[in-house]
Amino acid sequence: MGLLRNSLCVLALSLLAASAGNAATLLEPTLHLKPQAPEGGGRVALTLDACGGKTDTRILSALVDNRISATIFVTGIWLKRNAAAVEIMRAHPDLFELENHGGRHIPAVDTPRKIYGISSAGSPDAVQAEVESGAAALASAGGPAPKWFRGATAEYSPSAIAMIRKLGFKIAGFSVNGDGGSLLGAKETARRIGAAKDGDVIIAHINQPTHAAGEGVVQGLLALKQKGMTFVRLDDADGIGNDGTTD
Repeated sequence: MGLLRNSLCVLALSLLAASAGNAATLLEPTLHLKPQAPEGGGRVALTLDACGGKTDTRILSALVDNRISATIFVTGIWLKRNAAAVEIMRAHPDLFELENHGGRHIPAVDTPRKIYGISSAGSPDAVQAEVESGAAALASAGGPAPKWFRGATAEYSPSAIAMIRKLGFKIAGFSVNGDGGSLLGAKETARRIGAAKDGDVIIAHINQPTHAAGEGVVQGLLALKQKGMTFVRLDDADGIGNDGTTD
């Protein structure tokens, strides 16, 4: 009986260790632009997530008015609710590139858990469904097929990364977290974005019009433009990501 009890304890500890190991394997990939001889102040890629909700017209108007290019990662949820913003973006194909942020804004993690309070996809099939439904939503909205994917929370299990790559998508990491998930104040957001260097990929959000961070996004972008920085879309520049996300 004692031997059985000891065996069960060993099994329980093994399962606990395996669970802890799995919990530690989530990756938040980085992405940088491939170096090139910079002209003026260098170049950066602005990426904006449209997770759900509405459109921050402060940011959208500033991008159009100041001719600032951006890659917009949109979910199927956001696309359904923001037809007017999509129409503006489609009217400026030289500025905006729309890419895949998933069908329902579910983290691309193939084991059950929560990331920042959001339940993960939880299985390989669910990850695939999230990626493919996001691509289908973009196809229904018209325009080019997406080539890039960014999952909700921008964290992934390694096996999910491999699956997404097999589906034909590059995974968009980043090197500058501009707005802290749209939760930072305007001043800190502007400081972070305004400090971006040549080759950086910035992440911020365009779906929170009531948050102070949106004002900071605009201020930071205008500061970069004032420095002579060139803005490029991900499709217009070679990006180098770690953890097998782009190679």
